[in-house]
Amino acid sequence: MNYTGWWRAATLAALVGASMGAHAQAVDAGTLLVRARAVHLDPANDNSNPATPVSINSKWLPEVDFTYFFSPNWAAELILTVPQKQRVSLAGAQIGTLKHLPPTLTLQYHFPMSGFKPYVGAGINYTRFSSVNLPAGLSIDRNSWGGALQVGVDIPVSKNMVLNFDVKKVYIRTDIQAGGAHLDRFKVDPVLIGVGLGWTF
Repeated sequence: MNYTGWWRAATLAALVGASMGAHAQAVDAGTLLVRARAVHLDPANDNSNPATPVSINSKWLPEVDFTYFFSPNWAAELILTVPQKQRVSLAGAQIGTLKHLPPTLTLQYHFPMSGFKPYVGAGINYTRFSSVNLPAGLSIDRNSWGGALQVGVDIPVSKNMVLNFDVKKVYIRTDIQAGGAHLDRFKVDPVLIGVGLGWTF
């Protein structure tokens, strides 16, 4: 299944969860859910200039997030990781490296269910590029602001622990310059598929 298929399947699971939510098991307002995930980042690698096919590599990365419930169904999630080093390639040949730090904040709706608990979310991402190592004359904008979309599900495994599956689409973009002149608009725009455990407090 490709990543579009994963996204559609996760969205369908959330919608099915909404339709089955007659037997609700509420989460108290004020609950904090802390998750640790392993996440696979798969970038779109879309270029505005076809003459400069820039790309970065796919990779697995660690992720920690903090979800605070304002009510049994509404919550805000702060998604964090450590700066991630990526290989930068041009037409498939590596030309350098960079690091990026992409904290994301989403507002979520959690469907009321007694078994598994699907959710959907939308929010904003800020990405800071650092340690940029590119050939002389090439540079990029160091800051990116963009939207984020999310679907996922928490499956209780004990009183205070859940198994989590999560899919996000994050919009990360930067301009590439050559000698100060605009060369390309590079859209990283990754899909992130994660699995992990969560604990409620």
